[in-house]
Amino acid sequence: MATFLLRCSLILLAFAFASGAIVEHTLNIGNVAVQRLCSQQVITAANGSLPGPTITVNEGDTLIVHVINQSPHDMTIHWHGVLQFANGWADGPDYVTQCPIVTGSRYTYRFNVTEQEGTLWWHAHISYLRATVYGALVIRPRQGRPYPFPRPDAEVPIILGEWWNADVVRVVDDASASGVGPALSDAFTINGQPGDLYNCSSTNTYKLKVQRGKTYLLRMVNAGLQSIMFFKIANHTMTIVGIDASYTRPYTTDVITIAPGQTMDVLLRANQRPSSYYMAASVYQGSDFVTFNPTTTTGIVEYVGSTPSTPIMPRLPSSNDNATAHKVLSNLTALMSAPFWHPVPRRVDERMFITIGLGLLPCGATGNTTCQGPGGMRLAANMNNVSFAPNTSVSMLEAFYNKVDGVYTEDFPTNPPLQFDYTNMNNINNMALLPTTRGTKVKRVKYNSVVEVVFQNTALGSPENHPMHLHGYDFHVLAQGFGNYDSTRDQRKFNLVNPQIRSTIAVPIGGWAVIRFRANNPGVWFIHCHLEVHVPWGLAGAFIVENGPTPATSMIPPPADLPKCSH
Repeated sequence: MATFLLRCSLILLAFAFASGAIVEHTLNIGNVAVQRLCSQQVITAANGSLPGPTITVNEGDTLIVHVINQSPHDMTIHWHGVLQFANGWADGPDYVTQCPIVTGSRYTYRFNVTEQEGTLWWHAHISYLRATVYGALVIRPRQGRPYPFPRPDAEVPIILGEWWNADVVRVVDDASASGVGPALSDAFTINGQPGDLYNCSSTNTYKLKVQRGKTYLLRMVNAGLQSIMFFKIANHTMTIVGIDASYTRPYTTDVITIAPGQTMDVLLRANQRPSSYYMAASVYQGSDFVTFNPTTTTGIVEYVGSTPSTPIMPRLPSSNDNATAHKVLSNLTALMSAPFWHPVPRRVDERMFITIGLGLLPCGATGNTTCQGPGGMRLAANMNNVSFAPNTSVSMLEAFYNKVDGVYTEDFPTNPPLQFDYTNMNNINNMALLPTTRGTKVKRVKYNSVVEVVFQNTALGSPENHPMHLHGYDFHVLAQGFGNYDSTRDQRKFNLVNPQIRSTIAVPIGGWAVIRFRANNPGVWFIHCHLEVHVPWGLAGAFIVENGPTPATSMIPPPADLPKCSH
């Protein structure tokens, strides 16, 4: 039987290679000295640049990327939003689907990019290294199939990031040692540059030159680690036509809200008086209880032939403008006529209610004797009161595939262990509710079952907007709102016709979101908050999706050169 499955998998892989072009890239990961904010900092980067190279494929192509790790850090690369059907081996999260690529070694990712069009991205998926190891992944329609909107005159990646005047690995290590949150970034960036509102940054401010009357497709990515962002271009409107490599009905706005991990395809019409206009981004925090970086990053939209002048500055929303943020994030809908659109499954087999928030663990639970969290304890982000702690002896995917015991347990709770007034601000420091537990717990679901998840933010620790990312899947966002989710009241708000389709959902601060997906991709799939500030604290978990009934619906075998864990 094993030989038969291997043969079928190889046939499927050969078919995937034959159905489109083979696109090959090399990412050399190493340290490089760069100048930002008046000083020089050594960072880990891909191919010596920040951001790293944009990788472009057509839908149906096979992507082969050779990763050569010449940095002093272990490394993995995640292809954020790529479905990786039956091929979790190429997904990338450390200790979930693979062991790290150790210093001085290399690994080749091979996967097919199918049934997705639009903008995704790639990034390091270990420690804090995605602060500097990232780049855009552009998926164009296969030859002969047009965009479902007027073809733009040019396409431009616009990647929002964050910058530290420090070694980012040291930043997260210090946080882990102290038991409190990592230090805030020193600046935000647009395409790797802070912009001329920061000291010593005006010379290299990113500039987009445009011609009046032409249309530009901005392929936007929030590659930041800590902050949801507002983005505006002075005196211009933008039309959102895609999110997370899924087309949307055109939605015109003068401001965009984009969470870490999310992407947006945005049409910009250069229809203003020839001059210079700032593009600018600043934090959407939504709460006065959380400290954040209040600075603004800028780039410049410069019309060809315009007279040099001081750029016009847009007026950005205030950091706590929940109404504006929610309007943009909740009003998007799917384009039902687009290729690969799929309707909402109506039958639900598995229902989960997952609370998201901060809790506390005894300081000694992670080997430290003193911590700086409340009561001398350490902060521990969690879902349903479980703070994720990966096993570093073997990846979870290998353990599932090879039936290795002791790596994880299949008892992730379907509901929170305790019901309470989740969004009541009086519970921020409720010591009766804050203690949590650690574990490597997963939820197992049957192949092709339909899973519905209610994400409920809590006020515990600090009220925040959490961008939740599910690996291996796109999902329908049925509804989202503020307060405590009420099934009787809020199910009436479900959009079962054309809801937006995403792989990363920003769960509203003090609120909830409901997603639904069909579990037809076998393997182990990470689910976590893309505020990287919370991942070291454990705001993560995993789904195990069982193999289907045929070789074509089962996992392919692991690559022979899959990295092995060294711990």
